[in-house]
Amino acid sequence: MCAEFGVTPRTLRYYEYIELIAPEREGRKRLYTPRDRGRLKLILLGRRFGFALERIRQWLDLYDEDAGTELQTRMWIESSATRLEELEREREELDQTIDELRALREAAIAGMLTGKRHAAE
Repeated sequence: MCAEFGVTPRTLRYYEYIELIAPEREGRKRLYTPRDRGRLKLILLGRRFGFALERIRQWLDLYDEDAGTELQTRMWIESSATRLEELEREREELDQTIDELRALREAAIAGMLTGKRHAAE
């Protein structure tokens, strides 16, 4: 599972500990079912998009309760709209920070060039 999904054993154990996945056990060996694999795919996708584990748990629980996808899909649509707004705000802030840093860097370069010219004269 670790190699297949690019996660550490610690991550898998943590997801198991917080009951996001529930592999079967044979002694100390964990046996991951197709259901566990599907849940892990959804968990990792949610984490990639920046969703909290509790929000991901809610989606997974809805799927288990509803045995379908309509309610889960509706919740996903609402959550993704909110997350998109957050990401767009973060991007605007990041773009502003990049512009400020670029301007300061260019000013520093210009100052160095101006300083070198004066030193040469």
